[in-house]
Amino acid sequence: MSLIAFKTTIASRIFAGLALAAMMAAAPVGFAAAQTPPSSTPATPAAPAVPAPAAPDSATPNPAAPNPATPGADTPSVGDSSTSSVVAVELSARPALSYAGKSDWDDGYKTIMDAIAKLRAEAARAGLKPIGHPLTVFLSTDDAGFRFEAMLPLDAPPADAKVGSDFKVSQTPAGKAIKFEHRGSYEEIESTYEAITAWLDEKNLDSRDLFIEEYLNDAKGSDDTDLQVDVYVFVK
Repeated sequence: MSLIAFKTTIASRIFAGLALAAMMAAAPVGFAAAQTPPSSTPATPAAPAVPAPAAPDSATPNPAAPNPATPGADTPSVGDSSTSSVVAVELSARPALSYAGKSDWDDGYKTIMDAIAKLRAEAARAGLKPIGHPLTVFLSTDDAGFRFEAMLPLDAPPADAKVGSDFKVSQTPAGKAIKFEHRGSYEEIESTYEAITAWLDEKNLDSRDLFIEEYLNDAKGSDDTDLQVDVYVFVK
């Protein structure tokens, strides 16, 4: 399945009722305020194939639980290159500098990264202090492309923000969510979304009508296999 066809399929599920969603909370690193395992262990999606977690070494103590202030610190990703895992989180709203835009699918990753670069430049110009990782809220999609809102989390709401006309100071959504991880190139992120869709179907979960990607590092391009992206799904 092409990336365009895949994203359009995902979007039709999102805006028709079984939606993908996500958001950030008040932690200084990343944005998850708390993480707890889901009520049951998710089944590994049938497609794409995801290798089962390796059996633990009996001689090695079990690892400590992830630090709640650092989302995904010890959580394997959902995708072809790693084992499958999901984490339940409680997300709370944070102040953020935001920039709205739209893109076709072919230039999607570049458009998003350009928007994040604009946010960083505007934050520096306006004397705002970013904190955590940038993210993208996908507002709507169709065969031609998508509309989005890129956000740069801030350490505190500015008392008197004087930002350019293309920007605004807003807040990120909040609520109960499920976090999925993608580790690999953006060109391969469709496999992670397929796993998310299969997991939601398996658990018979409904979710809200938007989805969000949080970018944990700066990749060199859409084909950079070192890219780390967390996807958050708001559940009803």
